[in-house]
Amino acid sequence: MLEDLYYKICAEVQVPINVYVMQVLEDAGKNTGDAVIKLTGNDRLKEVKRLNDNDLLAVSKILNDNESVKGLDLRYNDITDQGARHLAGLLQDNVAIQSLNLMCNNIEAEGAEHIAKSLHLNKTLKSLRLTGNKIGNKGAMHFASMLQINNNLEELDCSDCDLDTQSLIAFSIVLNSNKHIRVINLSRPLLYSHQEETTIHMARMLVVNQTLRELHLGKHEMTDTGVERLCEALHSNKSLRYLDLRCNKITRDGAKFLAEVLKQGSPLEILDLSANRIEDDGAIHLSEAIVLPRCKLKALSIPYNNIGTLGLVTITEVMKISSSLSHIYIWGNKLEESVCVAFTKLMRSGRLLEMHTDVSPYMVDGHVCLAELFHGLHRHFYWTPSYGEDEDIASNSALALSANSDDLLILPAPLD
Repeated sequence: MLEDLYYKICAEVQVPINVYVMQVLEDAGKNTGDAVIKLTGNDRLKEVKRLNDNDLLAVSKILNDNESVKGLDLRYNDITDQGARHLAGLLQDNVAIQSLNLMCNNIEAEGAEHIAKSLHLNKTLKSLRLTGNKIGNKGAMHFASMLQINNNLEELDCSDCDLDTQSLIAFSIVLNSNKHIRVINLSRPLLYSHQEETTIHMARMLVVNQTLRELHLGKHEMTDTGVERLCEALHSNKSLRYLDLRCNKITRDGAKFLAEVLKQGSPLEILDLSANRIEDDGAIHLSEAIVLPRCKLKALSIPYNNIGTLGLVTITEVMKISSSLSHIYIWGNKLEESVCVAFTKLMRSGRLLEMHTDVSPYMVDGHVCLAELFHGLHRHFYWTPSYGEDEDIASNSALALSANSDDLLILPAPLD
C-alpha cells in the first residue's frame, strides 16, 4: 500500500510525516484502477499542510516504480528548485505518469532546467502545467530546447511564467518542426516592445504547423495589426481549433479580420476575445460570419468588450439561425433591458442553455435583468476544490477539444 511505503521512505530519508500526504495516499490506495494523486495546497475540504521539497523527495521515491499512478497534481504548494530536481529524477525513472500540474509553486530557472532536461528522455508525460512559476526567460529557453527532442509531450502551459520576447520567439521557431504538441499556453509574458515581433513569429509558425490545436496568447499587448498577421496565417492553417486572445488591445478592426477567417470555413471552434474592445461593430462583424453555414465556431467569449445593445441583440438573432454556435459569454458588456429580454427569450426557447453561457435571467419590479454565472472558458484557471468535485479538463479550460476526434467536448456545467 502507498501509505505503508510512505512511512518506510520517510524513515529512510529522515523526512517528517505529512498527515495530508498520508491521507491522500491512503485514499489513492483504495482505487483499483489508474489513479491521479492530488496533493493540492489549496484544498479547502481537508486540513492541508503544503508540500515542501522534503515532502516531494518522499513522494518521488514512492512513485519511482509505481505504474498505477497516471497523474500528479501538485499545484499551490511550496516546491522550489530543489523539489523540481526530485521531480526530474522521478520523470526519468517513472514509466506511467502522463500529467503533471505544478501550477503556482516557487520553481525558478534552475528547477525548470532540471525538469526540461528530464523530458529529453521521458517518453510518457503528455501534459505539463507550470503556470505561475517564475521560470523566466532562461527557464523557458530550456523547455523550448526540450521540444526539439521530446516527441511525446502534447500539452505545455507556461503562462504567467515571466517569459519574454526571446523565449516566445524560440517557442514559435521550435513549433515549426515539432508535430506532437497539441496545446500550448504562452499567456502573460513580459513584453517591452510595441513592434509585436512575437505575434509575427507566431503567425509564421501557424502557416507551417498543421498539428497544433489550441493556442493561448492572452495578455500579449496584441493590437489589430498583430491580429491581422495572425489571420493571414489562419487562412492557410487547417488544425487550430481553439484561439485564446483575451486581455489584448483588439478593436472592431481585429474582430473584422477574425470574422473573415471564420467566413472562409476555418476549423476554429473556440474563440476567446474576453477583455478587449471590439464594441458593437466588432460583434456585428463576428455575427456576419457566425450566421454562415461554413462557420464552425461553437463557442465565443466576448465579456468586457464595451458591446452595447445593437451588437448583443444581433448575436442573439444569429444564434437562432446558426447551426454551430452553442456557447456564448457576454458578461461585463452593456446589458440594457432589451439585451436581457433577448437573451432570456433565447434561453427559454432552449436554443441557449444556461450551462452554456455566463448570464442568468431574473425579474426585479417587472424588469428583466441578467445575473453573472461562472461558466466561462477560464473559470478553472484558478480553481479551488471548495467549488465541488474537480473534472479532468484538458488544457485547463471549461471547454476542451476531444483528443480522439474533431468534436467539441462539452463538459457538464454546474461545477461551481
